[in-house]
Amino acid sequence: MISTSIFPGRYVQGDQALNILADEVKRQGNSTLVIADKFVFEQSKSTIEQALGQEIEFTLEPFSGECCDDEIDRLVELFENHSANVIIGIGGGKTLDTAKAVSNKQNCPIIIVPTIASTDAPCSALAVIYNNDGSFKRYEVLPHNPNVVLVDTNIITHAPVRFLVAGMGDAFATWFEAEDCRLKQGANMTGRVGCMSAYALAKLCHETLLEYGLLAKQACENNIVTPALEHIVEANTLLSGLGFESGGLAAAHAIHNGLTAIPSTHSYYHGEKVAIGLQAMMFLTDRPSATIELVFDFCQSIGLPICLADIGMHEPTDEELMQVATRACATGETIHNEPYEITPRRVMHCLKAADSEGRRRKSNLC
Repeated sequence: MISTSIFPGRYVQGDQALNILADEVKRQGNSTLVIADKFVFEQSKSTIEQALGQEIEFTLEPFSGECCDDEIDRLVELFENHSANVIIGIGGGKTLDTAKAVSNKQNCPIIIVPTIASTDAPCSALAVIYNNDGSFKRYEVLPHNPNVVLVDTNIITHAPVRFLVAGMGDAFATWFEAEDCRLKQGANMTGRVGCMSAYALAKLCHETLLEYGLLAKQACENNIVTPALEHIVEANTLLSGLGFESGGLAAAHAIHNGLTAIPSTHSYYHGEKVAIGLQAMMFLTDRPSATIELVFDFCQSIGLPICLADIGMHEPTDEELMQVATRACATGETIHNEPYEITPRRVMHCLKAADSEGRRRKSNLC
């Protein structure tokens, strides 16, 4: 059996790491298109310009807000018109995935600068492409991981805490999904099984979240960089990125993709919906009650959603839940990496079971 794991070229993390952005750019080229989300563009334009200094030619362009084919094509044309040779993506997951997709079309180096630790997208050779309305369209598997991922933890602490928490929701699914892939010898994002390093990193991600999650949230609430904050940023970004990509995805992310079919969920973050997917996965895969309790306890302790109402589905009908479940079970979806029987009916019932447990917990707090 041949195993395959993939990693970013360089990973740089630390307080005020943005100060060395120009040094990292010069390793790759001398002219860059900087794709920045609108908030970054409006609030931090001068900071980015200062970080790039006088030695790098650059064009700063705001991201439209959706990682879709129309936006990718627009930015490809802009890149060609400015004769750039490096792309920098600065912002959240959709901004970064868009930058990666543009880089792939232009076959040029890509530097990723996440401003939030809300997903494991920064390190991956993967872009999640959506339709213009925000519903999931496809995974675009890229030929290589980013050349550089640079994470300034000072920037992360000044983003809303909800982003960090959502990142922990995304990361918390990593080990459970990788473990099921390992048991079934299911394919990771390369189409092959992962090596033992990938599964070990996924396990380390899990342990780090349980140990430091709440402390990191408190640090972010106070806009300070602490060791716990650094650990969780690394878990959300690097460990989860390596764990999902080289370990594999399973039910939690497939159910997330199903949830994107429901318009009322579109205002909730990727990791918040993955957390709901993970909770349903616990019932789908017949986890022990102690494990189910651990998952709900962790999610509840840091403020992740624990029932469908928490992601905008207040009175979901069976038809809506079956729509979610059917989409989660589509041909080629990662739910088929589960070493268990998978049908839309079972997924729908487990969504209901997880929702019931979450609502029970909420009622106990009243």
